[in-house]
Amino acid sequence: MLAKLAEEFLEVEEATPLPAQPLPESPKHYPVFGKKLVDKNTLQQMDMAMRLPIAAAGALMPDAHHGYGIPVGGVLATQNAVIPYGVGLDIGCRMALSILDVPPEYLKRNHYRFKTALQTQTHFGVGKVQDSQEAHVVLDRPEFRETELLRMLQGKAAAQIGTSGSGNHFVEFGIVEIADGTNLELAPGKYLGLLSHSGSRGLGATIAQYYTRVAMDISRLPREALHLAWLDLDTEAGQEYWRAMNLAGDYAKACHDVIHRKLSRELGLETILKVENHHNFAWKEIVDGEELIVHRKGATPAQKGVLGIIPGSMTAPGYIVSGKGKVEALNSASHGAGRAMSRKKAKNSLTRSDMRKRLKNHGVTLLGGGVDEAPLAYKDLEKVLSQQKDLVHIEGTFTPKIVKMNKDLSYD
Repeated sequence: MLAKLAEEFLEVEEATPLPAQPLPESPKHYPVFGKKLVDKNTLQQMDMAMRLPIAAAGALMPDAHHGYGIPVGGVLATQNAVIPYGVGLDIGCRMALSILDVPPEYLKRNHYRFKTALQTQTHFGVGKVQDSQEAHVVLDRPEFRETELLRMLQGKAAAQIGTSGSGNHFVEFGIVEIADGTNLELAPGKYLGLLSHSGSRGLGATIAQYYTRVAMDISRLPREALHLAWLDLDTEAGQEYWRAMNLAGDYAKACHDVIHRKLSRELGLETILKVENHHNFAWKEIVDGEELIVHRKGATPAQKGVLGIIPGSMTAPGYIVSGKGKVEALNSASHGAGRAMSRKKAKNSLTRSDMRKRLKNHGVTLLGGGVDEAPLAYKDLEKVLSQQKDLVHIEGTFTPKIVKMNKDLSYD
């Protein structure tokens, strides 16, 4: 919807496309972590990305599966160029965990209060807006005045701040367990946690679609590689996208800030430690002495000592991790378990009854969510983690107990 609106109000100065140039037949070498967990289509898609003339290095994470541009779970380093679909539609999609100042037993004693807070203070779905606008400094950023596209999107961004998308986006309360020998500034033990997963909403999606079209208009790529169209960072369009992408990433963080602030305020809780990280983003990083643009499409930054979150399914624990700085993985790790079946396959093969039983067996209350997000639709996170022991150190776990997602189904 927003993309169509952008096209109606904005004129893209289109360069005359040059004839497509063939790509090399053989891709540059890249490591695959957990290759037995990655299907052939995903490998072929990453091969295509590694045939680009701008590709300098790449890696596939064990949760990788087919997506647009590069695979979800793909990491691609390029030379002075950014690929909008290598970042993804949901720019700056991220995880945010607040560890709270009450013991985990508090959740069980106040289950109804927590459930009600999730129902009233969170909002999900495509196009969803807040009932009343929430304040945040990101909305006053000067970038919103730099281009006609961003000027047009500022009102939408203000209306949607603190909301979440559909699909696998969630907000949930659960139990945090900190391991012995942790690098966190917390004693080992159990805590109550608030975990959220969402991104930059309509702002990011429209930026991604608009600049992908710009890149495709000037690309010399063959048709089968068009979603890998890039923008040179020495061009005006490349610089515009880079600033807009960073704005969208900061906006995604702001959405989580608002979600956590509202729930904490509603429940009278304080945060004693926060852990968060982007995926679906591109960073300027030094790789083997050279500055490259590192795209992490559904991959967690894992530089040495950097904290991150790798979530499980709604019935499987996720993990707080710290990176080990594995250069071959481009300092990255998986961003979750990864899908084991498509949404369509999940809807056709899984039932609400089976999902309800599984949730009950694990003591999980689900508010919203459909069978396309059922735990069985995802890979086994334990298997995924076993393939990246060289990439991350486990600092603790998060076990969901009350989960809010899009849609109006409930499983108590």
